Amino acid sequence: MQKPTDSTVNLSDAAMQRVRRFLSTDPSAIGLRFGVKRTGCSGWGYNVDLAREARDDDTVIEVDGIRVLIDADSLPMLSGTEIDFVREGLNQQFVFRNPNAAGECGCGESFTTEDVGDVGA
Repeated sequence: MQKPTDSTVNLSDAAMQRVRRFLSTDPSAIGLRFGVKRTGCSGWGYNVDLAREARDDDTVIEVDGIRVLIDADSLPMLSGTEIDFVREGLNQQFVFRNPNAAGECGCGESFTTEDVGDVGA
């Protein structure tokens, strides 16, 4: 497991409340796993899940008591991202404000980057 560099991921108050709720329902969870995977029409999609173990290549960032685990391949694409949780009518979802995203698809499910490298290439 790697120590955090100057790369950061931030969670809004709403996102922290939502993540804490998820963590409280699963005693085996040690934090939030945040990464990217190839998907969608723009190339990359966010992958968010509960982390149940730390991997050797993980960077662990602690945000107000919440551990965020990011794999080494995803870290360059996620550095500086703010995770928010929004409710609009009956819909509720995590929203990502990623300074590395050069563009997003129309539905917001995927994004593309410039000059960040190619995850898993």
